[in-house]
Amino acid sequence: MSYCTNQKQEYRKLDMEKDMAFKKKSVAVLVSIPAAKPSYFYAAPDGIQIVQGTIVQVPFASQQVVGIVIDDGPDRIFSKALRPISKVFYYPPIQQELIKFIRFVSAYTLTPAGLITRMVLRVPTGCEREQYIDSLHFTGVVPKRMTPARSRVIELASQDKKWTRSSLARAASTSQGVIDGLKMQGVLKTIKFYRPLVIPWPDPAYAPTILENDQRMAADILQTAVLENRFSVSLLDGVTGSGKTEVYFEAVACALRQGRQILILLPEIALTQQFLDRFYTRFGALPAGWHSDLTIRCRERIWSQVLHGHIRVVVGARSALFLPFQNLGLIIVDEEHDAAYKQEGRIFYNARDMAVARGHIAGIPVILASATPSIESQVNVAHGRYRLVSLPARFANAAMPNLTAIDLRKNPPSTGCFLSPLLVSMMKGVLQRREQSLLFLNRRGYAPLTLCRICGYRFSCKNCSSWLVEHRDRGLLLCHHCGYNQPVPEACSRCGALDNLVACGPGVERIAEEVSKEFAGARILVLSTDTVAGVKKIRFEFDSIIRGNVDIVIGTQLVTKGHNFPNMTLVGVIDADIGLANGDPRAAERTFQLLSQVTGRAGRTGVKSHGIIQTYQPDHPVIKALIMNDRASFYTNEIEEREPNYLPPFGKLAALIVSGAVRSEAENYARSLRRSAPHAPEITVLGPAEATLAFVRRRYRFRLLIHGKQCVNIQEFIHVLLAKAPVPRGTVRVQIDIDPQSFL
Repeated sequence: MSYCTNQKQEYRKLDMEKDMAFKKKSVAVLVSIPAAKPSYFYAAPDGIQIVQGTIVQVPFASQQVVGIVIDDGPDRIFSKALRPISKVFYYPPIQQELIKFIRFVSAYTLTPAGLITRMVLRVPTGCEREQYIDSLHFTGVVPKRMTPARSRVIELASQDKKWTRSSLARAASTSQGVIDGLKMQGVLKTIKFYRPLVIPWPDPAYAPTILENDQRMAADILQTAVLENRFSVSLLDGVTGSGKTEVYFEAVACALRQGRQILILLPEIALTQQFLDRFYTRFGALPAGWHSDLTIRCRERIWSQVLHGHIRVVVGARSALFLPFQNLGLIIVDEEHDAAYKQEGRIFYNARDMAVARGHIAGIPVILASATPSIESQVNVAHGRYRLVSLPARFANAAMPNLTAIDLRKNPPSTGCFLSPLLVSMMKGVLQRREQSLLFLNRRGYAPLTLCRICGYRFSCKNCSSWLVEHRDRGLLLCHHCGYNQPVPEACSRCGALDNLVACGPGVERIAEEVSKEFAGARILVLSTDTVAGVKKIRFEFDSIIRGNVDIVIGTQLVTKGHNFPNMTLVGVIDADIGLANGDPRAAERTFQLLSQVTGRAGRTGVKSHGIIQTYQPDHPVIKALIMNDRASFYTNEIEEREPNYLPPFGKLAALIVSGAVRSEAENYARSLRRSAPHAPEITVLGPAEATLAFVRRRYRFRLLIHGKQCVNIQEFIHVLLAKAPVPRGTVRVQIDIDPQSFL
């Protein structure tokens, strides 16, 4: 064999050894940041088992990020050494169905998978210390030198007891330095123990509810769906006060008996003390709550216990959908029609639709409950995709409120007032009978606009294209979009005229002022997110209504969400036309739902009740359907209008919102997006057009609306469009909103 051949073999051998050096156990990690790729490969640490779903910490660029292992397959050969995993967390692996759900939400909403992963892994780095105890134990190794202090430490550490470093030193009457010295010699070792945080488990047999016939039939259907333990969607459609909550509690009880975890979504979890009280009455324990008002430490405990399977029921806002359940068996979406389920911001998603998707991926039943179901759910029932479960009457046959429309053209309020004489007269009768009235106006503050009588100047936000709302109780003009505020001036900012500023239109504070003058001595409560700060304060105010400490409630949409006020016999809608005066394709549906819900607060206990709807359009189809209690015809007409125009749910919509600090840059890029749109005969691209709110938080906004038939892949269309478009420069940003609910 020649020298040359031997040399080639040696080189080949060296190359193989070099390759083997880079051939390590590698895993793909789904990182919790919006990186270019959703996952990256890392070298697994020796001696630690890494399986799919393991939560780890990995280096990414110059930072450490948390991630989920999504691949524990065979070794791979890489061109350079992989960076090692920094830390493996001692948690149960994330379930495969949740990993699939992360990928689905990312693909459907066109959001980087890292942002969805971050929603799942909100607190693991902080709560591991909280959930685990480092306990010191004697290994059997004898120290090189024995002292009395060391002898006491070893004697205590040999006991079957959990010792922390400080507690062992204190019990042995020695310093923590002695403990550290024994650990260095291998005399003591640290063992991690899970610290159980006791949350009582709900008892399905604690206080079973006695259900009426319709309720019992509905509960049996839902329990059957739970027992089948496969994917299904049931629409629990019941009028206000029909006992929907008690009915789906029976499905919760069934899932509890199976040892499964349950997720209940509510649109405003922080405002639902009544729901929690009813849950406790039925099951003898409270569920775990999940919402933005929780402290970080509380969120850490709940997150960890959900992952370990120690929490059986979670009641939460939309973000609870991304909790790492270990054995999820049932999802319930209460008030499924509510627009609050749509998340807008950095991530756009509809929690109701994603709840159905998670149920499908996990193969578990989903229950949607509402007194005014969405058009989408109604159509899904009609097409056989959802099962309809009806509760057509109120509990104990309590009558629905008698609804009356007041034509403000014929029965206008007094000059400078906003309550019609008929409504005022009815409120006086209610007050005399010591019953309660509710006045509803979906406008916060005192007045939505302030202007100068002399020059016509309107006070507007310097950061947004919106008027400043007067909040007279605080002496401020406030922007409800960015938070900018200024004191209410004495003089016009343009012409300098004194005492000529006028408040235009009513807000709830202005209605309260009128009511105070009309009903001297009445106990009046204003409920809006501006007037009641903090969850505890809001719950206290709701309790005061239930206890009868309030005569007249004046509120915004805050008062419409499932509250039960036993002594409420009159609801007055101040301006029913507000929601109808815009170009939103869902305007009629939302107005019908909102007014149905708010008038449904009256007469819940069977007392004769009334709903008064003030309007300038008494012949509008929405108002007529409400007054005639003809919900079926309203839904039929609404569906018939949408179907030929391919509006949701018969077609698909997506919005591209382009914003920038420089107007011309934002507009030019929006136009370049439009030019980049591929040709697709069944998809129409509308715009770009200046957004209704064209300037928000010092950013100019333009919108493109993509409209297609139900059969099209609108996500793929947007992928191609964005790939062909130039990369946005400067301050320009593009947000993608699949299935938009807001067109501002």
